[in-house]
Amino acid sequence: MKLLLVIVILVSPFFFLGIINKVKAVWAGRKGSPILQPYYDFMKLIRKGEVISRTTSFIFQAFPSISIASAVFALLLIPFPFYGSVISFPGDFVLFAYAFGFSKFIMVLAALDTGSSFEGMGASREATYSTIVETAFFIVVGSLALLTSQTSFSVIFSSLSVSAGYSVLVKILLVISLFIMLLVEGSRIPVDDPNTHLELTMIHEVMILDYSGPDLAFILYSSGLKMTVLSILISDLVVPAFPNLLLVMASFFLILLMIFTAIGLIESFIARSRMSHVPQFIFVMTALSLTAFAVIAFFLRGVK
Repeated sequence: MKLLLVIVILVSPFFFLGIINKVKAVWAGRKGSPILQPYYDFMKLIRKGEVISRTTSFIFQAFPSISIASAVFALLLIPFPFYGSVISFPGDFVLFAYAFGFSKFIMVLAALDTGSSFEGMGASREATYSTIVETAFFIVVGSLALLTSQTSFSVIFSSLSVSAGYSVLVKILLVISLFIMLLVEGSRIPVDDPNTHLELTMIHEVMILDYSGPDLAFILYSSGLKMTVLSILISDLVVPAFPNLLLVMASFFLILLMIFTAIGLIESFIARSRMSHVPQFIFVMTALSLTAFAVIAFFLRGVK
């Protein structure tokens, strides 16, 4: 059953991206493309040819495969409600962060490998924002580890349901923090606009300008899968501990739908932030995670 759940998650990223596009279309007063349109686009890109610059090396060609492999490996490390993780051991959240970080590192190298000043500019911005997000993520997981006295993803989330009452406040703070991380890692508004074509304001999109065909399809898929992985972490914090498996799974997928619907609503009502304001937005994640850590330290360690 756990393997079946993993397979469902692996084929679902484009469906969730279709939910975002449909919500944006509805709020803009348009019919919009079908929810399954990202699947059609993926198949179209798979059948297309690709053009590879002579200035690039093997790093440029290896990135799409590494990106997918990193996202799939990260998926195997995070727990599913009622079932836990496929791979679990003490300190596995560190490897999870490194899986995301390694993919981002290769992406930056691949962008620099093209020799394009625009892609180098996007790589610089991506590296800067990722540094802030990674620090905040470790504070988030450290807060959960302190709250539960555990260091494994599966045990941490399975222990949250029996935590003290103040953990509700901690969960709210950490859910908002992880949601901000989802927007940053997914290159969504207000951090970045996936639909823009102005190189001077792009971050993620400018880094993949030289990709086409199957490689571009793999990159789009891995980006959607990373967003799905982070949304699962958020749902792990808020899924009710129902004794019935069907209720747990129904609430799990409902929360995932609500998360991506919320992304669509945000992109419908909020414009992309100015580049100088993006770090301030990301630092909100750090502030919230530090607040959660302080609350836990106060109640558990008697900090005064």
